[in-house]
Amino acid sequence: MTFDYYNKVFLAPMVRVGTLPMRLLALEYGADLVWTEELVDKRIIGSVRKFNPATGATEYWKGKALCFATHPDERGKVILQLGTACPDMALEAALTLQDDIAGVDLNCGCPIKFSVQGGMGAALLADPDRLIAILEKLVNNLHVPVTCKIRILEEEAQTVALAKRIEATGVKNLTVHCRTRGQRSSVPARWDCLNAVTKAITSIPVTVNGDVYTLEDAAKAKAATNADSAMIARGAIQNASAFRKEGPLPYKQVATEYLKKSVLVENMFANTKYVMLSMNTDDSTHTRSDFYKSMQSTKTMKGFCELFDLGSFYDDTVKEQQRIHNESADVNQQNGTKREAPESATSDHVKKAKTDPQDSLPSSITA
Repeated sequence: MTFDYYNKVFLAPMVRVGTLPMRLLALEYGADLVWTEELVDKRIIGSVRKFNPATGATEYWKGKALCFATHPDERGKVILQLGTACPDMALEAALTLQDDIAGVDLNCGCPIKFSVQGGMGAALLADPDRLIAILEKLVNNLHVPVTCKIRILEEEAQTVALAKRIEATGVKNLTVHCRTRGQRSSVPARWDCLNAVTKAITSIPVTVNGDVYTLEDAAKAKAATNADSAMIARGAIQNASAFRKEGPLPYKQVATEYLKKSVLVENMFANTKYVMLSMNTDDSTHTRSDFYKSMQSTKTMKGFCELFDLGSFYDDTVKEQQRIHNESADVNQQNGTKREAPESATSDHVKKAKTDPQDSLPSSITA
């Protein structure tokens, strides 16, 4: 599988945000590739691939926990962001999902405590030999492209040296978040620090990340850094239509489309609520509004849908999903296949069985 990483705009990997509904929405609005949230190798290894006949999604389950879900609408466009500190475990996890992803991106930039304590994410910046060993293991054993995402180091020369070592592994793209490991989003991104990297790296594209909220920002960041592509993170949380060439859409319209996609793919309610409450928070009139308070107090997917005038849509969609699940369960029972009831089914009242492929594959998640 090949992909041109030049002159593109990507959806960044974001914890709890980069799940299936957001990725599908970003692609619909114009993102060229979408990154998953960081998935840790241990979470993936041992998971079982299943097909959800009611949504058309391919899902990976470990017991009753959903590890990863993807849909045909993002085929060839979804990049696994892998959290790992071990070459062998990294490869095992990547091989598990390889047939359902367009590429694997090694997370070397996440500064959160969980990742760093486990030797993952930004901790790899302080252990470059391990970082390189993981990349080499992946590049030499996968049939999908391998990429890497880092942060700038304290000294420009250190960043350039690490970038050149990464380039030599055979990765297809290097994304650089223009902040150091210790800097948070309140500190302006140092686009100026990327120029030395883009000058030194000549055989692969370099993607700029940090304070890129819109397509206009993406163009400015590329011009300022000589980067080949740009990656949008918080801008997409605020408004996923940041990728639209025609300009962003109103918050309510975008939030409604996100909610529809969440219902259509049976996304977990807790995750849907988290993302919905994270949207448009730069607008203080929104976060102080009675409508926002109503969202905060809503405890079901149906309740959320009713707030957005999607009550009938929810009822009709869930009814059809349940019909498909029941038909599939009947077929499995006839074939002697045990029915499962995953804990994280999206319906507020019904736990749905995830079963093998049937003829009725939904071809597209649109509404």
